[in-house]
Amino acid sequence: MEKSKVYFTREITPESLVKIYKALGVELKGKVGVKISTGEPGGHNYLHPELIGELVNSLSGTIIECCTAYNGRRAEPGEHWKAIAEHGFTAAFPCDIMDESGEMELPVENGFHLDKDIVGADFAKYDSVLVLSHFKGHAMGGMGGALKNISIGIASPAGKTYIHTAGASTVPAELFDRLPAQDHFLESMADACKAVISYKRPENMLYINVANRLSVDCDCDSHPAEPEMADLGIFASADPVAVDQACYDAVINSPNPGKAALIERMNSRHAIHTVEAAAELGLGSREYEIVSIG
Repeated sequence: MEKSKVYFTREITPESLVKIYKALGVELKGKVGVKISTGEPGGHNYLHPELIGELVNSLSGTIIECCTAYNGRRAEPGEHWKAIAEHGFTAAFPCDIMDESGEMELPVENGFHLDKDIVGADFAKYDSVLVLSHFKGHAMGGMGGALKNISIGIASPAGKTYIHTAGASTVPAELFDRLPAQDHFLESMADACKAVISYKRPENMLYINVANRLSVDCDCDSHPAEPEMADLGIFASADPVAVDQACYDAVINSPNPGKAALIERMNSRHAIHTVEAAAELGLGSREYEIVSIG
């Protein structure tokens, strides 16, 4: 397979986000959803409105989210809206909790474990999607980047449970009682990615990973560990597999002595297997070329 282009800049600023989006050379058309994690209250590593504002507004974008499957401030729409407001998003952008109005099922064709993905019903409103991810570690998946953001992130609570249990349950209260083999969970994330990308079409999705505040913990954690390694930069691609592979490789190959904790978190959860599984499903290439934009 031909190498995918992954654009990269060490500079993490509002201006560099706009610059790297333009470098992709693809215009997201129609009503644009910008999928981010707005962050669990208590945490502070999420992508702040001050950083992403210029890019989101240049697209006339709407911040899109779904409720969580764990007990926290974002588990139901009422408290979730408060959390989004507390983090400054509603004052800056239109926002949409996509499962507030219900759910819809997307078929998974020839997946590893899932026959469907369950996402917020409002996902249907958007013609194109910018998947704007904070790359970091994750307690269960090992790492969170583009693939996690379009699988777990776009799924409703029932859908999140379905992915986490590799198709065994859609009941959030059962999630932690029905966890499958780790690789089956990671492969189920890839299945969900396939459903989302097939539904929205590859040409209508772009992926930007901001590798800053590199905690071993996700933005869904209300008390994340402080980062031990320095920021890396911003990675962008039309290929979600390549952009996550590039971020993983950048951590592994970083000269930063603080990388050990994040590497341990990623490798102890076999995080790269989500990338492997997504590539096997034809969602992108693990072979990439870094194109530096300064």
